[in-house]
Amino acid sequence: MVAPQPKIGDWYRVSGGELFEVVAIDDDDATIDIQHFDGTVEEMDREDWESQWEEGALEAAEAPEDWSGSVDVDAEDEPSAGGESASDDTTLRASALEGLDLFE
Repeated sequence: MVAPQPKIGDWYRVSGGELFEVVAIDDDDATIDIQHFDGTVEEMDREDWESQWEEGALEAAEAPEDWSGSVDVDAEDEPSAGGESASDDTTLRASALEGLDLFE
């Protein structure tokens, strides 16, 4: 089996079930930086990537629903349904414009 070209942002799985994401590719050094779901970052040689694909040790995977395991994100940092973080208070920004007459 021919190994697929890794792409930054794509998720893969080690045959044992551990998920990882490709976070960087260095064509000059022929290395691939991967970040495991637990946040651990490691570097893999392109030769290792190809040989592990041929052995069936790696496979493509879907990104996990809860991707926050690989990054240090608190619940209040995540965007709300309105696209703003929970710490944004739009009423304070809007109240500063009260009483402003744009047509004076």
